[in-house]
Amino acid sequence: MDDASAVTDNSHSMGNAAREQLKAFVARIERLEEDKKQVMEDLKEVYAEAKAMGYDTKILRRVVALRKIDRNERQETEALLELYMGAVEG
Repeated sequence: MDDASAVTDNSHSMGNAAREQLKAFVARIERLEEDKKQVMEDLKEVYAEAKAMGYDTKILRRVVALRKIDRNERQETEALLELYMGAVEG
């Protein structure tokens, strides 16, 4: 028996409810993947607009990333970064 027929044989052992649930999960995942693709395209357009207006997109991405971090954690990270940079530069 080859792998394809083994998979087919195993699917018969899955109940109808489980099979339908699995199909629903796959459909939801596929929809979300499409949504994600659209959001990524939208983000790309926004960054392109910002770049066209003269903004540095590398810095914009950094600002967005930093805003996701808790203020105290961000300050600790910045202090450590300064400490480390001082140690390797000086």
